[in-house]
Amino acid sequence: MNFWHSVIEALESLSSNKMRSGLTVLGIVIGVGAVIAMLAIGSGAQETITGSISDIGTNLLFVFRGGGEDVRNPMPLTLEDAEALRDPFAAPSVVGVAPMLTGSVEVSFAGESTYTSAEGITPDYASVRNIAIQEGEFINEAHLLGRAAVVVLGPDVAETLFGRSEGIVGETIRIEGQPFRVLGVTEAKGGSGFNNEDDRVIVPLTTAQTRLIRRSGVNRVDMILVQAIDPESVPQAQEEIADILRARHRTPVGADDFTIFTQQDFLATATTITNVLTIFLGGIAAISLLVGGIGIMNIMLVSVTERTREIGLRKAVGARKRDIMMQFLTESSLLSLTGGLVGIALGYGLSMLVGAIAAASDAELNPLIGLDAVLLATLFSTAVGLFFGLYPAKRAADLEPVEALRYE
Repeated sequence: MNFWHSVIEALESLSSNKMRSGLTVLGIVIGVGAVIAMLAIGSGAQETITGSISDIGTNLLFVFRGGGEDVRNPMPLTLEDAEALRDPFAAPSVVGVAPMLTGSVEVSFAGESTYTSAEGITPDYASVRNIAIQEGEFINEAHLLGRAAVVVLGPDVAETLFGRSEGIVGETIRIEGQPFRVLGVTEAKGGSGFNNEDDRVIVPLTTAQTRLIRRSGVNRVDMILVQAIDPESVPQAQEEIADILRARHRTPVGADDFTIFTQQDFLATATTITNVLTIFLGGIAAISLLVGGIGIMNIMLVSVTERTREIGLRKAVGARKRDIMMQFLTESSLLSLTGGLVGIALGYGLSMLVGAIAAASDAELNPLIGLDAVLLATLFSTAVGLFFGLYPAKRAADLEPVEALRYE
């Protein structure tokens, strides 16, 4: 018996039990569709997260207080540390330094209020973080020296308080109950959760120190942003920053009481997390494929029982074991392959549905269906059909012709 003859016989056998075959295929369809959809959602989430991190800038470094677990009582970062990093002789790879304070505050206007993040910054922050102003102006040196009660709003905060993000320069809002004049509104960048740069208020660092975000120590800051000349200079800038802070904090090499993160560090961490998430989601979805495979084995065992006399008759007229095995393996493979092809369409539809829901919810998630995911799901579904069809096929092939013909 040749392969195509087996395929034709398998199609005839499966079509004689359309309802049963359809329900069996449904398990594979759901499994393949779920695998493709979950992998697409995971890939889309990874693309969104890594894209958001890359948008911050590839030549940016973040300096935080605290080192390894064995470092006790780390010294805080200060404005003097930030000033030392501006030294062009000690740090020639550095072109911008922006110390900052961060905290959570309540902002209100005309009965509307919300909690958001507050950033106390210096004017250099605009160039280091590529801040673009939609209207008004950004904080300058005069505001910093005068500890001015001025604020730059993110567009989400402006929408919450005013119902618009335009025409609000000069208005007065309250931050933690204190009046602040709106100086400007930043351009929308997008984002969500902890990475939403549109949901924040920006005030002069000196104002934040004295009114909003108090820290022990007059010149203490939470973080120092450092901009390298270009992405290729980031490793050199990292070394220069470490040398300056070690000298100022009097810490030996290997016992740093500070931590320097680069964009590559954040990207590597985010990629690792999203890869684990994608594998986890795909693994959960693959369980439904196994359930579908068990359904195939069940239906093929039923088929062997129902067709015992047919198998005996075929063996009696000369069919070999491998012919019987090929017939039943072909049937199980056709079931799984058909389910895989329909499942691809289902997975694509589910991915598009999730993308549409995310877009309607203003969430940046665009599921990405890769060829590798489609091939993986299809090949895996076919392998499931072969694996779970092997036992019924062998059982059919091992039937003795005489016993099979006597079966009622």
